[in-house]
Amino acid sequence: MTIQRMDNVGIVVTDLDAAIAFYTELGLELEGRAQIEGVWAANVVGLDGMRSEIAMMRTPDGHGRLELARYHSPDAIVTEPAILPPNTVGLHRVMFAVDDIEDTVARLRKHGGELVGEISRFEDSYLLCYLRGPEGTIIGLAEQLS
Repeated sequence: MTIQRMDNVGIVVTDLDAAIAFYTELGLELEGRAQIEGVWAANVVGLDGMRSEIAMMRTPDGHGRLELARYHSPDAIVTEPAILPPNTVGLHRVMFAVDDIEDTVARLRKHGGELVGEISRFEDSYLLCYLRGPEGTIIGLAEQLS
């Protein structure tokens, strides 16, 4: 048996509205918001009394989804340091293909986005960069050149 597809990537945030605004500016579409709670949810995530709100963001092609989650109970845990370097073990980044990397970075800066390094060229193929989004999550941006 093989998997059918990758359904979504989940990111925990403390400010759901700001995260929605950031990823909407990137070009994702809000598919829906929902309150998630109850015994079934607590059993899935392994947190007694779990109560959260999620926002499902969809890529324009409809194939990729990002699930943003804000935990109301129990409270989300903030790691130390809060902003982890790119070589931290765990989720490294989520990469998005964009049409215009300079314009995308400029628009995301208005929503708190900060370059991790700089926009860099890989041969004659791509312009690439890492950018910190909401809660310090690293997203990669790639503009194909040829």
